[in-house]
Amino acid sequence: MMYEKDYTKENAKTIDQWVEEGWIWGIPISHEVYEKAVNGEWEMVLTPTKPVPKSWFPELKGKKILGLASGGGQQMPIFAALGGICTVLDYSDRQLASEEMVAKREGYDIEIVKADMTKTFPFADETFDLIFHPVSNCYVEEVLPVWKECFRVLKKGGILLAGVDNGMNYIFDDTETCIVHGLPYNPLKDRKLYEEAMQSGDGIQFSHTVEEQIGGLLKAGFCLTHLYEDTNGEGNLHEHGIPTFLAVRAEKET
Repeated sequence: MMYEKDYTKENAKTIDQWVEEGWIWGIPISHEVYEKAVNGEWEMVLTPTKPVPKSWFPELKGKKILGLASGGGQQMPIFAALGGICTVLDYSDRQLASEEMVAKREGYDIEIVKADMTKTFPFADETFDLIFHPVSNCYVEEVLPVWKECFRVLKKGGILLAGVDNGMNYIFDDTETCIVHGLPYNPLKDRKLYEEAMQSGDGIQFSHTVEEQIGGLLKAGFCLTHLYEDTNGEGNLHEHGIPTFLAVRAEKET
């Protein structure tokens, strides 16, 4: 289809608009939250509700950390407060502007990179000790190339922390009571879905199976060490305890 080439640009514009409208994942942390992190009081999430266990993180001071599609001034300031050497890669101008704003406000350095994560990452092999990747590969059609790039730019012994979807959210209507779509959900393969997505302002999103997500990590070379499930945090599926996301910890073995 003609529109297939530029869908990631459309998604970047969509997220810029969401940030303008007060999107929860686009609100930078406050100075008070940053100061608490400096003093060792912090938490962060990969999925909507459950904090990532502290045991999942390596020692952060002096470590090179990549926030992959992690713009917005929420996680990277925490890593900076804890002594990390931070780089953020995102495709949304507004999310990256928030990173720059918080860094200037708090007086720390961060490398800010605007790039499309479906392309080769603009980093050398074995650059980072940790990659932090909150739920965002639902905005890309193919997951495996992202995992392969994560593996390439991680040092041996490096850690990937990622939040991923399980496809459940794409089955239901907005009330989360009626099944209206089958899986896989891919607007690039269905013009009606594409038009619906553009009209609703949802961006071009994709369901991915656990086979794609976890199987892809293993195929890329990672060793999976931990995982947990999470819900949307609100809505009918959440109220019924139905998990819609996974958080995973994977290592690039030495």
